[in-house]
Amino acid sequence: MLQKLAWTIGLLILIFASNKFVGFLSDAAEGNLPADMVFMMLGYKILASLPKIFPVAILMATLLVFTRMSNDRELIILEGAGVSKAFQMKIVTQFTVIFCLFVTLITLYAAPWAEKNIHGLKERAKEESDISGIRPGQFKEFSQGDRVVYVQNFLPEKSLMEDVFLQVRQEENLGVLASSHARFQFDKDSGNRYIVFSDGQRYVGEPGLLDYEITEYEKYAILIENGERKAEGVKTAALTTAEIIGSDNMTYEAEFQWRISLIIICLCLSLFSVLLVQSSSTEKRYTPFIIGISVYLIYSNLLGIAQTLLRREIIPEFIGLWWVHIIFILVLFFLYYMPQIQFEKNKR
Repeated sequence: MLQKLAWTIGLLILIFASNKFVGFLSDAAEGNLPADMVFMMLGYKILASLPKIFPVAILMATLLVFTRMSNDRELIILEGAGVSKAFQMKIVTQFTVIFCLFVTLITLYAAPWAEKNIHGLKERAKEESDISGIRPGQFKEFSQGDRVVYVQNFLPEKSLMEDVFLQVRQEENLGVLASSHARFQFDKDSGNRYIVFSDGQRYVGEPGLLDYEITEYEKYAILIENGERKAEGVKTAALTTAEIIGSDNMTYEAEFQWRISLIIICLCLSLFSVLLVQSSSTEKRYTPFIIGISVYLIYSNLLGIAQTLLRREIIPEFIGLWWVHIIFILVLFFLYYMPQIQFEKNKR
């Protein structure tokens, strides 16, 4: 089972990483993400997403093992040899509990740390996105095309642009600035971005007319981003477990219960997989997977709904996300005792 679990986790991580990697490459190509941050962002994103991957992985791994045993009639042989359903579930529970200890470390400590680093990289990318998008000999648009920059030479290590051309469109007027060199300047407080030109000329006028205003300057700053992309606050997912545990803030309490739920769901789904295969009356090998994935989607969506209700203080804290787990545990008891109930019913 450990081998199946490792292969499943690896496959899910590969699928997730491939999807995210394409998106990060697209952002890097557009200049929204510096190229040197792509792999760092990908690594942190994978680590932050592991708590959501683990429940699916343990579900699929358990279904793979017990479905094969069922198809090969090994479950019937085990039952004939005196290996009861309770003993099989005990073995799976012992394995899953050890796995859940690992999930606990990732969910409560590693994933929030990764989320915090993702937030830091995003803020850094916002500051460097304009610089990283500049390419010598190419035009670069800002402010939805109202600002167009052309740079003959660019020294990224010094954030210095040489032989710079800037076109600024304001209503019917068109302004052009030419300078020997310029630098980007970012105001962290306001989120505004500027290009500061040095030793150049400024031409302002209406296209098609000859009455241009020409100004020479030593330094001239142009606003290219008006602070719409302000620094985002740290998400609750990026807060450490120590910061949110025991808080009176319902948002923090909802986040804490969500993290604990990601651990509980791993154990519940593994036991559900065993009972599902043993209680399945169909010979089709893919039926348990369809049922299992459907149940997982319902389970996780109910947890998401409960988290939202708790965050909005619609339900009390002691109910929180726990009612979803209680319902699922009742389903497990039903599946466990269902053959016995059917036997007693047929006996009558």
